[in-house]
Amino acid sequence: MSDKSKFAFQKANYIIMLIGVLTLIIGFFIMASDGEPYGFGFMGLTLGPIVVMLGFIIEFVAIFYNPKKSETTDGN
Repeated sequence: MSDKSKFAFQKANYIIMLIGVLTLIIGFFIMASDGEPYGFGFMGLTLGPIVVMLGFIIEFVAIFYNPKKSETTDGN
């Protein structure tokens, strides 16, 4: 058993996951920083949830991304 197979994910997966988590944090921060009462402004109801959904999509991609496939293509 090689060292690479001991881990569930590769380095690229963890980098994508980190980007996804940061996107989620930014989305929640956008929702929390809305100046309207109870967050009923554009940032709280539209922009923030879109950014959060984008963060979850990035996390989904990070889980299913397989860097081995892209590295094994040699053009033949």
